Amino acid sequence: MRALFVSLLAAVLVVAAAPAFAGSKANPDIKGWEKGGEYDKLFDPKEADAFKGRVAKIMEVKPLDGMAPGIALQIEDKKDKTLEIVHLGPKDFVDLGSIGLKEGDQVKVVGAWAEVDGQDILMAVKVKKDEDVQLKVRRTKDGFPFWSMTPEQRKAESSGE
Repeated sequence: MRALFVSLLAAVLVVAAAPAFAGSKANPDIKGWEKGGEYDKLFDPKEADAFKGRVAKIMEVKPLDGMAPGIALQIEDKKDKTLEIVHLGPKDFVDLGSIGLKEGDQVKVVGAWAEVDGQDILMAVKVKKDEDVQLKVRRTKDGFPFWSMTPEQRKAESSGE
């Protein structure tokens, strides 16, 4: 009985310590956000970058015609005070509440720059609110979107397998 309790406690602690991943909702509407689609092909790992700043605005976006709504952040860059747009992913997938993200929060964003409809945007890989609080939406090494992964694949990403 004690071994079972210790095993359950260990499992709870592993889940609690894992980073937040977008996508608590099953089968999100991702029309236009699919892996290999027109928008996804804009993600180029060679354009990787990161910056820190303040969340000025949380907004709904449709990057390309026909796409399902998505979530984006307008971030005021800490260094040069410019306003940058950061696309996170499909609205039905991104859960900002999982990290308690709100306007005015200081964050670090990691992603890759792309041009969408004539505007430079950062396609996010992750948003870090604190050292131990982050929302991951893409795989860092290649930008594979988490919303296109199976629950098993997302679980493997969270455990580092």
